[in-house]
Amino acid sequence: MRRALWLALSLFLAACASKPPPVEAVAPTAPAPEAVTAPAAPTEPPVTVDQSDFQRWLAGFRESALAAGITRETLDRSLGGIEPIPRVMELDRKQPEFTTSYETYLTNTVSQARVDKARQYRKDDAALLKDISRRYGVQSRFILALWAMESSFGKGMGNYPVINSLATLAYDGRRRSYFEHELIAALRIVQGGDVAPDAMKGSWAGAMGQSQFMPSSFLKYAVDYEGTGRRDIWSSRADVYASIANYLSRVGWHADQNWGRAVHVPAKLSDAEFGLTQTHTVGEWAKLGVTDVSGKPLPSSKLSASLIRIQSPPAQIGGPPRPPGPYFLVYDNFRTIMDWNKSFFFATSVGQLADRIGDE
Repeated sequence: MRRALWLALSLFLAACASKPPPVEAVAPTAPAPEAVTAPAAPTEPPVTVDQSDFQRWLAGFRESALAAGITRETLDRSLGGIEPIPRVMELDRKQPEFTTSYETYLTNTVSQARVDKARQYRKDDAALLKDISRRYGVQSRFILALWAMESSFGKGMGNYPVINSLATLAYDGRRRSYFEHELIAALRIVQGGDVAPDAMKGSWAGAMGQSQFMPSSFLKYAVDYEGTGRRDIWSSRADVYASIANYLSRVGWHADQNWGRAVHVPAKLSDAEFGLTQTHTVGEWAKLGVTDVSGKPLPSSKLSASLIRIQSPPAQIGGPPRPPGPYFLVYDNFRTIMDWNKSFFFATSVGQLADRIGDE
């Protein structure tokens, strides 16, 4: 669905970039030797698009879409006059290396302001969230945590025209099959009447609305909770909540479980014990010397769990690795969150944000 790890993280960090500090005044001093300035690195020319080549690709895509059941009326309505977006091609080709530590990422994503806002939404929408939680078997704190992580409660959906973005990415060819599949899914959404082409807005990579569903995920999981005849993840909070809950429920959420817990790991523990493919009960992990992060013993539970460790990237590209950690015991619900976004950074942040939002 969404997004790959480094793509999602790079977009998040770009949004949080701070302005440079002011330049300090310097008292007059004796002149220093003139500094030698290294030549500037050559800048790459802006992306240009051969319009005739794009139109050839578009004509071939239209035939494929017709064969997949998209009507000519939908194609004309959605693709008439469409042009590729050079900025989308630039963003796809130049995704920056990610160098932020887990601690910094967690500080930015699991802030007290975000926790307070989620609690206020839970209070304002108490009856709605209670019904959706009961209907889909997903605790409301996880619905709110995912909504916060994906679009900052609907404030960061993106304003790119999704059909144009997907057509640009499909034409560009780096992942043509994937983006053509998503473009056909987007056309099915338009054809089904859920949203008009010009109202289908999202990220430059095609993730849509407040839940940031890719079009194929929208078709599988989006819900018309309000009964309007449209699945509206752009402006209906009820549809957003229900769509998030439906996704988790359909992928295998357990309403009677949490996601995991932070733990302390003994130095002698074998590397073979780490990873989602290795499981023990919580009680068995306790016998291996794993404790709660506070140092307290783990409960003698028979709940199946895996042990993971977070590895932050180097502080500088090509620099030395950071020390491993923190460590978590994670349960099946963590795997469900990983189906949404296959990133330990993201999934553990969702879990910790949900923990801080707390129970109803």
